[in-house]
Amino acid sequence: MSSQEITQQLTHTVDELSEPKALQGLFHEHRDGDPLPSSKELEEIIELSRSILFPGFYGKSSVNIHTIKYQIGVNVERLHKLLSRQVMAGLCFNEDCHCANAYDMRRCMQEEADMIAGRVIAKFPMLRQILSTDIQAAFDGDPAAANQREVISCYPVIKTLTNYRLAHELVLEDVPLIPRMITELAHSETGIDIHPAATIGTHFTIDHGTGVVIGATCIIGNHVKLYQGVTLGAKSFPLDKDGNPIKGIPRHPILKDGVVVYANATILGRITIGKGCVIGANVWVTRDMKPHSKKYKQNKTDILDIDFDYGGGI
Repeated sequence: MSSQEITQQLTHTVDELSEPKALQGLFHEHRDGDPLPSSKELEEIIELSRSILFPGFYGKSSVNIHTIKYQIGVNVERLHKLLSRQVMAGLCFNEDCHCANAYDMRRCMQEEADMIAGRVIAKFPMLRQILSTDIQAAFDGDPAAANQREVISCYPVIKTLTNYRLAHELVLEDVPLIPRMITELAHSETGIDIHPAATIGTHFTIDHGTGVVIGATCIIGNHVKLYQGVTLGAKSFPLDKDGNPIKGIPRHPILKDGVVVYANATILGRITIGKGCVIGANVWVTRDMKPHSKKYKQNKTDILDIDFDYGGGI
């Protein structure tokens, strides 16, 4: 093939790729001056957040009790700048603004992004307190854990929950796109997939973690423990008159306080797993479970349901 023929072939390919019909639904037209969501900046946001929440465990600078306030102050200032920019990028993607012109719209979104970033960072003391309960749960639930310092430094669940709990606060602020990108960074890093819209209580832990999936409308209580490979998912959901999936309906499980779910169990649909229930490995659950009951496989074919009437946990 001659160089002229190659040029013609490439030109034809460019024409095909640029056709409006070929771009339908796959092209986001960017307005000049709008920030773009940046995975690189979001990675820095996560690193800064971890260094603020767990100083001395994450971050590049060495810290001590005499310099910690300065280091946290520097990191918070940098975090607000980056988070505000990424929040604005999400808002620009959403394009939900009715200002008269692009300049006013951009200024309006920047002010909103600055306020959202400030409110989210103001919740960091609360997030640290909740994460401390997750660390305690991971330590208490794993005999192999030497101390809580090891849990913070090494355990994938803490890295994932740091991302999730930050992303969840952004969801509560109605920030589009950015929360999902933050939890997908954790998914890539740890193999744990938690949708940022899920609701998770305190003292939550996932042992090992790889392959866990927690859907968007899940509600998880306090003192819940999952093992690797657990899926908290949805069954097939209803379609509208045009055959499209109906969005925004509750379709994932509710796990009450004190539930334990062992490896590779699958729990599907908007069902309730009662307080103190135990679900064994490799079990499918698609119906409600009474409080303080067990479900597990006795052999390759039999699944046992055991109900307990007493009030204590298991």
